[in-house]
Amino acid sequence: MPSPDRSALDVGDRLPELRLPPIDRTTLALFAGASGDHNPIHIDLDFARRAGMPDVFAHGMLSMAWLGRLLTGWVPQAALRSFDARFVGIAHLGNAIRCGGRVVERLERDGELLLRVELEAVNQYGERKVLGEALIARGAGRPRTREPDS
Repeated sequence: MPSPDRSALDVGDRLPELRLPPIDRTTLALFAGASGDHNPIHIDLDFARRAGMPDVFAHGMLSMAWLGRLLTGWVPQAALRSFDARFVGIAHLGNAIRCGGRVVERLERDGELLLRVELEAVNQYGERKVLGEALIARGAGRPRTREPDS
């Protein structure tokens, strides 16, 4: 079935879900290197325990990056007008994050037709880790139909 034009998308339409493998220490080390965020609470078990945590845990920006990947796997990056996130829970080792979103509003701003999309990253238990919102241009092309690579 052909993918609809963004101009045809409506309130309630959902983005294809992005499912990630369980978070492990390698994921955290790779993200620390890629992002430059070497905060020891995310990569040093002894430091995390001294801070009162049972183990290291994921950077909040890792889950936000996965939400960004969900968006750019669905629409071209050039269609993204804004992307905001709020961190609401800690993603622990072993959490398998699922990212999803849905169109919640069609609007016009400064003469441009837009879609407001609510986003969320949850773990395998349905616990929310990051909530977000994006504005996507409704014109100029079609959403991507392939699932983003995991």
